[in-house]
Amino acid sequence: MARDIIIKSAEQIEMARQAGQLAAEVLAIVAPHVVPGVSTEALDRICHDHIVNVQGATPANVGYQGYPKTILTSVNQVVCHGIPSPDRILKNGDIVNIDVAVIKDGWFGDTSRMYFVGTPSTLARRLVETTYEALRAAIRQVRPGATLGDIGHAIQSVAQREHFSVVREYCGHGIGQVYHEDLQVLHYGRRGEGLRLEAGMVFTIEPMLNAGKHDTRQLADGWTVVTKDRSLSAQWEHMVAVTPEGYDVLTTWPDGTGTYPPV
Repeated sequence: MARDIIIKSAEQIEMARQAGQLAAEVLAIVAPHVVPGVSTEALDRICHDHIVNVQGATPANVGYQGYPKTILTSVNQVVCHGIPSPDRILKNGDIVNIDVAVIKDGWFGDTSRMYFVGTPSTLARRLVETTYEALRAAIRQVRPGATLGDIGHAIQSVAQREHFSVVREYCGHGIGQVYHEDLQVLHYGRRGEGLRLEAGMVFTIEPMLNAGKHDTRQLADGWTVVTKDRSLSAQWEHMVAVTPEGYDVLTTWPDGTGTYPPV
């Protein structure tokens, strides 16, 4: 199985980092605009214009398997793949994941983060913060010789401690000069099981945690995925490279981690 995984050189990882940093910059640029009363369509336009006009990059999602927009905006019970719309107006108390991917010089950068719209509920804040903690716990497992099961187990352990569930249908993926390379990072698992990590692997870790049960369903638009029980869902995503010493996060936030602890 490992023979199918693309191992990247130090120079190639730097190319992936450049794309990843551009994607992270987009999430920083849009942050001040995530406020009550804004439409998700307006957020999409801000991100598109920055990628094209400022970064000189290409929005990777536009046209990908027919997807129509630049970003994915997943609000409240939407687990992932929410499509920006002029009719989706954010309101106080909402939580929203914005997921962005860019292409720069043939390399893909892919990352997402959560935003609070106004003042969230206690449950929403705990879910968002726990999902971020699960991402951090997963990243800290990354090193040569560790397994994908170690990553999934770390996420699952944090989620279960807080009585949240882990979405199982969607996972992290290898990334580089191809958007989704042949490496799947499940967000649940058992220690010591699965593919062993090697220096030069690059992939996303993007746990999705639900406040209720893990079951999901896809809406009629063919993209939007929601929790079956309508409970809240949260997701964070970083691109990570396996280094000889451990891990290297390729999508660090240019505006810092704010109140969230660094990885």
